[in-house]
Amino acid sequence: MLRMGWVVAMALATAALLGEGEADYRSAQRKIGLIRSERVAAGSWVSLKPQELTAYARQEVQTVAPEGVRDPRVELGHGWASGSAYIDFPKLRRALGQPLGWLFERLLAGERPVRVRARIRSGGGQATVELERVEIGGLAVEGAALEVLIRSFVLPYYPEVKIGQPFELAHRIERLEVRPGMVRVLIGR
Repeated sequence: MLRMGWVVAMALATAALLGEGEADYRSAQRKIGLIRSERVAAGSWVSLKPQELTAYARQEVQTVAPEGVRDPRVELGHGWASGSAYIDFPKLRRALGQPLGWLFERLLAGERPVRVRARIRSGGGQATVELERVEIGGLAVEGAALEVLIRSFVLPYYPEVKIGQPFELAHRIERLEVRPGMVRVLIGR
């Protein structure tokens, strides 16, 4: 009897956690939808919490890359954002219909923890994202190797992405403030 009560308690806790993730996703989806539809009044701020961004990222990953990426997470600090996930690079490329060559297939085989940290500056309707650190399996990736990873695994999904150069913010976004515990989005005219 005691064991059955524990099983029921665990099932309820799991359902509550899953429901919480779903609520965070719906909240992020609603806020992002308001921004995209330009229904937020000029001068207003929209705040997104890390758990909302994580839930949204999980859904986006499932939509864009259903295979090869697991457990994405978002962390926020003063002017920076960090994303992490477990990535199987060859599986991700095969899902795109673009398998890796033999050497990269062998070098990158298997799921690896990946962490990316970027500094985000914005104002005047523009933003710049500077990569501060990229780690795969705890090892820093930089220089030419980082360029290859961006060309092979980021640009096929997001060809419009700009790293290290200013880009226009869409939907009347004036600026982003990245802080521990939230991203604040200021809507301009």
